[in-house]
Amino acid sequence: MNRATSLGVLSLLAVVGVAATFFVHQATAPRIKHEQRALAARTLLDILPAASYDNQPLDQPLPLEHAQLSHSILLGGYRATHGGQPSAVLLRSEVSGYGGPIELLIVISANGKLLGSKALAHAETPGLGARIAERPNAWLQGFIGKSLGDPGDAGWGLKKDHGQFDQMAGATITSRAVIEGIHDSLRYFDEHRQQLLGSPAHE
Repeated sequence: MNRATSLGVLSLLAVVGVAATFFVHQATAPRIKHEQRALAARTLLDILPAASYDNQPLDQPLPLEHAQLSHSILLGGYRATHGGQPSAVLLRSEVSGYGGPIELLIVISANGKLLGSKALAHAETPGLGARIAERPNAWLQGFIGKSLGDPGDAGWGLKKDHGQFDQMAGATITSRAVIEGIHDSLRYFDEHRQQLLGSPAHE
């Protein structure tokens, strides 16, 4: 086999290899995308009561990217509906913890009450602030049912700061940041209720 023939064979094999890779990618891309979406749904929707929505909230993103609030940044959000009516809003928020940014998911019902919250990402100290990511999380569950007016603004703080909430043991900075982030999100919801829900909310 001469040099020209060898180069031709190698070029043909390279083309066949690239084509095969392309077709395999095309064939598997939808399944990979579906799996990624299912993972995102499990991560973001597991604290939203299943009976409270019948849409695909991830298909209804809200235009909130990087809205700067008093103590946090809103990274994005989603709207949940049931029977065509808005039932809840999911807000992704970033606060500054002891070890760095903490990304939170904060879920608020259409009537302004907190349905739940959880940490999506953090860099807090293991055994201390890192407990914010534990599931179930008794400390975070203590905020369920609270709203902007319950307690009032002065109550949204640690007891050591004259507020109404206990802290996670040994994690003052983390606890304070999370409380401020939840309070920020409830205030933002109250001020932008029409925009977030898309229609007037009913109790």
